[in-house]
Amino acid sequence: MRILVTGGAGFIGSHLCEFLLGQGAHVICVDNLLTGTTDNIAHLRDPRFLFVKHDVTHYIVHEGRLDYVLHFASPASPIDYLELPIQTLKVGALGTHKALGLAKAHGAKFLLASTSEVYGDPLVHPQREDYWGNVNPVGPRGVYDEAKRFAEAMTMAYHRVHGLDTRIVRIFNTYGPRMRLTDGRAIPTFIRQALAGESLTVYGDGSQTRSFTYVSDLIDGIWRLMRAPVNDPVNLGNPREMTLLELAKQVVRLSASQSQLAFGPLPVDDPKVRQPDIGRARGLLQWEPKVEVEEGLALTIEWYRAQAGRPR
Repeated sequence: MRILVTGGAGFIGSHLCEFLLGQGAHVICVDNLLTGTTDNIAHLRDPRFLFVKHDVTHYIVHEGRLDYVLHFASPASPIDYLELPIQTLKVGALGTHKALGLAKAHGAKFLLASTSEVYGDPLVHPQREDYWGNVNPVGPRGVYDEAKRFAEAMTMAYHRVHGLDTRIVRIFNTYGPRMRLTDGRAIPTFIRQALAGESLTVYGDGSQTRSFTYVSDLIDGIWRLMRAPVNDPVNLGNPREMTLLELAKQVVRLSASQSQLAFGPLPVDDPKVRQPDIGRARGLLQWEPKVEVEEGLALTIEWYRAQAGRPR
Protein backbone atom coordinates (compact mmCIF):
# COMPACT_ATOMS: atom_id res chain seq x y z
CA MET A 1 0.00 0.00 0.00
CA ARG A 2 1.02 3.59 -0.67
CA ILE A 3 -0.70 5.96 1.76
CA LEU A 4 -0.53 9.75 2.04
CA VAL A 5 -1.36 11.20 5.46
CA THR A 6 -1.99 14.93 5.79
CA GLY A 7 -1.23 16.27 9.25
CA GLY A 8 1.05 13.29 9.71
CA ALA A 9 3.40 15.08 12.12
CA GLY A 10 0.59 15.83 14.55
CA PHE A 11 -0.46 13.84 17.60
CA ILE A 12 -2.85 11.38 15.98
CA GLY A 13 -1.26 11.62 12.53
CA SER A 14 2.16 10.53 13.80
CA HIS A 15 0.70 7.49 15.56
CA LEU A 16 -1.15 6.63 12.36
CA CYS A 17 2.02 6.91 10.25
CA GLU A 18 3.88 4.68 12.69
CA PHE A 19 1.10 2.08 12.67
CA LEU A 20 0.83 2.04 8.87
CA LEU A 21 4.57 1.50 8.51
CA GLY A 22 4.15 -1.45 10.85
CA GLN A 23 1.56 -2.83 8.44
CA GLY A 24 4.11 -2.73 5.62
CA ALA A 25 2.79 0.40 3.91
CA HIS A 26 4.77 3.12 2.17
CA VAL A 27 3.77 6.34 3.95
CA ILE A 28 3.98 9.92 2.69
CA CYS A 29 3.57 12.31 5.62
CA VAL A 30 2.48 15.82 4.60
CA ASP A 31 2.46 18.57 7.23
CA ASN A 32 3.19 22.31 7.34
CA LEU A 33 4.18 22.01 11.05
CA LEU A 34 1.75 24.73 12.11
CA THR A 35 0.72 22.63 15.11
CA GLY A 36 2.63 19.41 14.38
CA THR A 37 6.33 18.82 14.95
CA THR A 38 9.03 16.68 13.39
CA ASP A 39 9.82 15.45 16.91
CA ASN A 40 6.72 13.25 16.58
CA ILE A 41 8.12 11.45 13.52
CA ALA A 42 11.88 11.65 14.16
CA HIS A 43 11.94 7.97 15.14
CA LEU A 44 10.38 6.83 11.85
CA ARG A 45 13.67 6.11 10.12
CA ASP A 46 12.46 3.85 7.35
CA PRO A 47 13.03 3.95 3.58
CA ARG A 48 9.25 3.51 3.19
CA PHE A 49 8.59 6.79 5.05
CA LEU A 50 8.75 10.21 3.40
CA PHE A 51 8.10 13.56 5.08
CA VAL A 52 6.99 16.46 2.90
CA LYS A 53 6.60 19.92 4.41
CA HIS A 54 3.60 21.40 2.63
CA ASP A 55 0.46 23.44 3.35
CA VAL A 56 -2.45 21.32 2.16
CA THR A 57 -4.60 24.38 1.47
CA HIS A 58 -2.45 24.61 -1.68
CA TYR A 59 -2.45 21.95 -4.41
CA ILE A 60 -0.91 18.66 -3.35
CA VAL A 61 1.23 17.07 -6.02
CA HIS A 62 2.41 13.47 -5.76
CA GLU A 63 4.01 11.36 -8.46
CA GLY A 64 3.28 7.67 -8.51
CA ARG A 65 0.52 5.49 -7.16
CA LEU A 66 -1.57 6.23 -4.10
CA ASP A 67 -3.96 3.73 -2.56
CA TYR A 68 -5.26 5.92 0.28
CA VAL A 69 -5.36 9.60 1.19
CA LEU A 70 -5.98 10.11 4.92
CA HIS A 71 -6.83 13.74 5.72
CA PHE A 72 -5.84 14.53 9.31
CA ALA A 73 -4.48 18.07 8.84
CA SER A 74 -6.14 20.59 11.16
CA PRO A 75 -5.60 22.44 14.40
CA ALA A 76 -7.48 20.30 16.91
CA SER A 77 -7.22 21.88 20.35
CA PRO A 78 -9.23 24.88 21.59
CA ILE A 79 -6.08 26.95 22.09
CA ASP A 80 -4.96 26.24 18.52
CA TYR A 81 -8.21 26.92 16.72
CA LEU A 82 -8.99 29.99 18.83
CA GLU A 83 -5.57 31.42 17.97
CA LEU A 84 -5.70 30.21 14.35
CA PRO A 85 -9.36 30.59 13.35
CA ILE A 86 -8.81 31.41 9.68
CA GLN A 87 -6.20 28.67 9.20
CA THR A 88 -8.63 26.21 10.83
CA LEU A 89 -11.41 27.16 8.45
CA LYS A 90 -9.08 27.06 5.44
CA VAL A 91 -7.72 23.59 6.16
CA GLY A 92 -11.26 22.28 6.71
CA ALA A 93 -12.47 23.78 3.44
CA LEU A 94 -9.57 24.31 1.01
CA GLY A 95 -7.42 21.57 2.52
CA THR A 96 -10.21 19.00 2.30
CA HIS A 97 -10.93 20.04 -1.29
CA LYS A 98 -7.25 19.63 -2.25
CA ALA A 99 -6.96 16.27 -0.47
CA LEU A 100 -10.13 14.99 -2.14
CA GLY A 101 -8.84 16.16 -5.52
CA LEU A 102 -5.60 14.26 -4.96
CA ALA A 103 -7.51 11.08 -4.08
CA LYS A 104 -9.72 11.48 -7.15
CA ALA A 105 -6.72 12.03 -9.45
CA HIS A 106 -5.03 8.85 -8.17
CA GLY A 107 -8.14 6.70 -7.86
CA ALA A 108 -7.34 6.36 -4.16
CA LYS A 109 -9.65 5.74 -1.24
CA PHE A 110 -10.16 8.77 1.01
CA LEU A 111 -10.63 9.00 4.77
CA LEU A 112 -11.59 12.23 6.54
CA ALA A 113 -10.70 12.76 10.18
CA SER A 114 -13.78 14.51 11.48
CA THR A 115 -14.66 15.12 15.12
CA SER A 116 -17.31 14.78 17.78
CA GLU A 117 -17.38 18.60 17.74
CA VAL A 118 -19.73 18.38 14.74
CA TYR A 119 -22.38 17.60 17.37
CA GLY A 120 -21.68 20.90 19.14
CA ASP A 121 -23.29 21.22 22.58
CA PRO A 122 -25.56 18.23 21.99
CA LEU A 123 -29.23 18.02 22.86
CA VAL A 124 -29.17 14.24 22.22
CA HIS A 125 -27.21 11.97 24.54
CA PRO A 126 -25.30 9.81 23.79
CA GLN A 127 -24.51 11.05 20.29
CA ARG A 128 -25.35 8.83 17.33
CA GLU A 129 -24.16 9.43 13.81
CA ASP A 130 -27.69 10.35 12.66
CA TYR A 131 -27.81 13.31 15.07
CA TRP A 132 -27.30 16.60 13.18
CA GLY A 133 -25.85 18.52 16.10
CA ASN A 134 -26.34 21.80 17.98
CA VAL A 135 -23.57 24.13 16.82
CA ASN A 136 -23.20 27.90 17.22
CA PRO A 137 -21.76 28.84 13.81
CA VAL A 138 -20.69 32.34 14.89
CA GLY A 139 -19.25 31.47 18.31
CA PRO A 140 -15.48 31.25 18.90
CA ARG A 141 -15.54 27.43 18.69
CA GLY A 142 -17.59 27.52 15.48
CA VAL A 143 -14.48 27.83 13.32
CA TYR A 144 -13.51 24.24 14.17
CA ASP A 145 -17.02 22.79 14.34
CA GLU A 146 -18.11 24.28 11.03
CA ALA A 147 -14.81 23.53 9.29
CA LYS A 148 -15.32 19.85 10.05
CA ARG A 149 -19.02 19.92 9.15
CA PHE A 150 -18.12 21.49 5.80
CA ALA A 151 -15.37 18.91 5.32
CA GLU A 152 -17.90 16.11 5.85
CA ALA A 153 -20.29 17.69 3.32
CA MET A 154 -17.48 18.07 0.76
CA THR A 155 -16.41 14.46 1.30
CA MET A 156 -19.92 13.14 0.75
CA ALA A 157 -20.31 15.35 -2.35
CA TYR A 158 -17.18 13.80 -3.88
CA HIS A 159 -18.54 10.37 -3.02
CA ARG A 160 -21.93 11.04 -4.64
CA VAL A 161 -20.80 13.07 -7.66
CA HIS A 162 -17.45 11.47 -8.51
CA GLY A 163 -17.97 8.01 -7.04
CA LEU A 164 -14.93 8.46 -4.78
CA ASP A 165 -14.64 5.70 -2.17
CA THR A 166 -14.71 7.77 1.03
CA ARG A 167 -14.73 7.23 4.80
CA ILE A 168 -15.55 9.68 7.61
CA VAL A 169 -14.41 9.02 11.17
CA ARG A 170 -15.85 11.18 13.93
CA ILE A 171 -13.14 11.18 16.56
CA PHE A 172 -14.09 11.67 20.21
CA ASN A 173 -11.62 12.96 22.82
CA THR A 174 -8.38 11.03 22.28
CA TYR A 175 -5.25 11.16 24.41
CA GLY A 176 -1.83 9.56 24.79
CA PRO A 177 1.86 10.20 24.19
CA ARG A 178 2.86 13.08 21.88
CA MET A 179 0.06 15.43 22.87
CA ARG A 180 1.55 18.86 23.51
CA LEU A 181 1.45 19.67 27.22
CA THR A 182 0.40 23.20 26.33
CA ASP A 183 -2.30 22.38 23.79
CA GLY A 184 -5.13 23.34 26.14
CA ARG A 185 -7.04 20.06 26.25
CA ALA A 186 -8.01 18.60 29.59
CA ILE A 187 -5.67 15.62 29.92
CA PRO A 188 -2.35 17.24 28.93
CA THR A 189 -3.26 20.36 30.93
CA PHE A 190 -4.08 18.35 34.05
CA ILE A 191 -0.93 16.24 33.69
CA ARG A 192 1.28 19.30 33.16
CA GLN A 193 -0.18 20.99 36.24
CA ALA A 194 0.02 17.84 38.38
CA LEU A 195 3.65 17.11 37.48
CA ALA A 196 4.57 20.74 38.22
CA GLY A 197 2.74 20.69 41.55
CA GLU A 198 0.36 23.40 40.38
CA SER A 199 -3.37 23.54 41.06
CA LEU A 200 -5.41 21.73 38.41
CA THR A 201 -7.75 24.15 36.63
CA VAL A 202 -11.29 22.78 36.44
CA TYR A 203 -13.79 24.89 34.52
CA GLY A 204 -17.26 25.43 35.92
CA ASP A 205 -18.03 22.94 38.67
CA GLY A 206 -16.39 20.11 36.72
CA SER A 207 -19.69 18.32 36.09
CA GLN A 208 -19.36 18.54 32.30
CA THR A 209 -18.58 15.13 30.84
CA ARG A 210 -16.22 13.74 28.26
CA SER A 211 -15.39 10.25 26.95
CA PHE A 212 -11.65 9.61 26.60
CA THR A 213 -10.11 7.18 24.11
CA TYR A 214 -6.49 6.03 24.27
CA VAL A 215 -4.72 6.67 20.98
CA SER A 216 -3.92 3.01 20.20
CA ASP A 217 -7.62 2.16 20.33
CA LEU A 218 -8.43 5.00 17.95
CA ILE A 219 -5.75 3.91 15.47
CA ASP A 220 -7.13 0.37 15.53
CA GLY A 221 -10.58 1.72 14.72
CA ILE A 222 -9.28 3.87 11.88
CA TRP A 223 -7.46 0.86 10.38
CA ARG A 224 -10.66 -1.19 10.51
CA LEU A 225 -12.64 1.66 8.94
CA MET A 226 -10.11 2.03 6.12
CA ARG A 227 -10.80 -1.56 5.07
CA ALA A 228 -14.59 -1.58 5.62
CA PRO A 229 -17.15 -0.72 2.92
CA VAL A 230 -18.66 2.13 4.99
CA ASN A 231 -19.20 5.58 3.49
CA ASP A 232 -21.42 7.10 6.18
CA PRO A 233 -19.77 8.69 9.25
CA VAL A 234 -18.65 6.39 12.06
CA ASN A 235 -18.10 7.44 15.68
CA LEU A 236 -14.87 6.23 17.27
CA GLY A 237 -14.64 6.90 20.98
CA ASN A 238 -14.88 5.42 24.43
CA PRO A 239 -18.50 5.17 25.62
CA ARG A 240 -17.34 5.37 29.24
CA GLU A 241 -18.43 8.87 30.21
CA MET A 242 -16.77 10.71 33.09
CA THR A 243 -16.84 14.20 34.54
CA LEU A 244 -13.86 16.49 34.24
CA LEU A 245 -13.79 16.69 38.04
CA GLU A 246 -13.41 12.91 38.18
CA LEU A 247 -10.68 13.07 35.53
CA ALA A 248 -8.74 15.73 37.47
CA LYS A 249 -8.84 13.65 40.64
CA GLN A 250 -7.62 10.57 38.75
CA VAL A 251 -4.66 12.48 37.29
CA VAL A 252 -3.69 13.72 40.75
CA ARG A 253 -3.90 10.20 42.17
CA LEU A 254 -2.08 8.44 39.30
CA SER A 255 0.72 11.02 39.22
CA ALA A 256 1.11 10.92 43.04
CA SER A 257 0.85 14.71 42.98
CA GLN A 258 0.08 17.00 45.91
CA SER A 259 -1.80 19.39 43.63
CA GLN A 260 -5.12 20.87 44.65
CA LEU A 261 -8.06 21.76 42.39
CA ALA A 262 -8.90 25.32 41.32
CA PHE A 263 -12.13 26.29 39.60
CA GLY A 264 -12.59 28.81 36.78
CA PRO A 265 -15.42 30.05 34.53
CA LEU A 266 -16.66 27.83 31.72
CA PRO A 267 -15.38 28.73 28.23
CA VAL A 268 -17.94 30.00 25.70
CA ASP A 269 -20.00 27.21 24.07
CA ASP A 270 -18.14 24.51 26.02
CA PRO A 271 -20.13 21.27 25.54
CA LYS A 272 -21.84 20.08 28.72
CA VAL A 273 -21.86 16.42 27.72
CA ARG A 274 -19.94 14.25 25.29
CA GLN A 275 -20.46 10.50 24.90
CA PRO A 276 -20.37 8.46 21.69
CA ASP A 277 -22.89 5.87 20.68
CA ILE A 278 -20.55 3.32 19.08
CA GLY A 279 -23.19 0.87 17.91
CA ARG A 280 -22.23 1.44 14.28
CA ALA A 281 -18.52 0.83 14.96
CA ARG A 282 -19.33 -2.30 16.94
CA GLY A 283 -21.61 -3.67 14.24
CA LEU A 284 -19.71 -2.71 11.10
CA LEU A 285 -16.10 -2.76 12.31
CA GLN A 286 -16.28 -5.18 15.27
CA TRP A 287 -14.47 -2.43 17.18
CA GLU A 288 -14.61 -1.11 20.68
CA PRO A 289 -11.94 0.39 22.93
CA LYS A 290 -9.81 -1.94 25.03
CA VAL A 291 -7.59 0.39 27.07
CA GLU A 292 -9.20 1.48 30.34
CA VAL A 293 -8.85 5.15 31.21
CA GLU A 294 -6.77 4.42 34.31
CA GLU A 295 -4.28 2.38 32.25
CA GLY A 296 -4.12 4.95 29.46
CA LEU A 297 -3.62 7.84 31.88
CA ALA A 298 -0.81 5.97 33.65
CA LEU A 299 0.94 5.33 30.31
CA THR A 300 0.53 8.95 29.28
CA ILE A 301 1.83 10.32 32.59
CA GLU A 302 4.82 7.97 32.35
CA TRP A 303 5.59 9.26 28.83
CA TYR A 304 5.43 12.90 29.91
CA ARG A 305 7.72 12.18 32.86
CA ALA A 306 10.22 10.54 30.51
CA GLN A 307 10.07 13.56 28.17
CA ALA A 308 10.74 15.93 31.06
CA GLY A 309 13.92 14.00 31.86
CA ARG A 310 15.29 14.05 28.31
CA PRO A 311 18.12 16.49 27.51
CA ARG A 312 17.08 19.43 25.33
